[in-house]
Amino acid sequence: MLEEVERWLATRSWSAADRPLPALLAAKRAAAPSPTVSVVLPALDEEATVGDIVTVIRRELMEKVPLVDELVVIDSGSTDRTAEVAAAAGARVVHRDAILPRIPALPGKGEVLWRSLMVTRGDIVCFVDADLRDFSADFVSGIVGPLLTDPEVQFVKAMYDRPLGEAAGQGGRVTELVARPLLNLHWPQLAGVVQPLGGEYAARRSLLERLPFPVGYGVELALLVDALHTVGLDALAQVDVGSRKHRHQDGRALGRMAAAIYRTAQLRLSRGQLVRPVLTQFERGADGFVPRTHAVDTEERPPMREIGEYAARRAA
Repeated sequence: MLEEVERWLATRSWSAADRPLPALLAAKRAAAPSPTVSVVLPALDEEATVGDIVTVIRRELMEKVPLVDELVVIDSGSTDRTAEVAAAAGARVVHRDAILPRIPALPGKGEVLWRSLMVTRGDIVCFVDADLRDFSADFVSGIVGPLLTDPEVQFVKAMYDRPLGEAAGQGGRVTELVARPLLNLHWPQLAGVVQPLGGEYAARRSLLERLPFPVGYGVELALLVDALHTVGLDALAQVDVGSRKHRHQDGRALGRMAAAIYRTAQLRLSRGQLVRPVLTQFERGADGFVPRTHAVDTEERPPMREIGEYAARRAA
């Protein structure tokens, strides 16, 4: 590990307990002007969990302690009651297709995160996946904390244990098999990031609006790498928020995720294109193995500050 990464681990890795809520609220109020905080939950068919997450954030971080100013669920086309459950719990719900309607929406998580910048106003934007179980408010306050207390910090990732069923620490398979080797080999400054693909992270809007967003699974890797190149290692940080429990993908979905992440890395290494951006996987059918070919995400959205509607809204 590089010496600068060892130093970074010692100076930019914290626990959520290091910044109690009263200290965060005091820091927020002391700043001039006081920064606003938006929490965004990208959601697709998450009626089983999104309501509990919204309820905890509203109760702990908006009502008991006014740390969060805006809580938005972006519904990317759910066929269940995700939108109704989220709204009943107290979130503002916006459908993906209602944002920037002149730009046809593409499927993918990154698309939703990119569009969320258009319908939120917080100086600090915090992203939280909507499939988390046993949710703790530490997932939000922990990663927002360094941005409220340290003006040098620009981008904060959550770190946590990721159990797989009853096995501790066995989640994050794509992280260990794809993302971590790629980062260690090609971006060794990021070798100290515990959960590079985790969906819980917070950043200053002034940074996010400068970054391109892959529309699909590669968005987390892309934002991390591009943030490093844009603001440098010392502007990045990570916070331990405990344990993350969520719905796990099956092996084929993980394969598609891995392909998208590899493509995202390859694009940033060469700014070229994959010769054949598709992935063939196999499923057993009645007559043997059947090939299924899937397109690998190849679209990226430009930095939001280059979008005319966003610039107009910021100027208003």
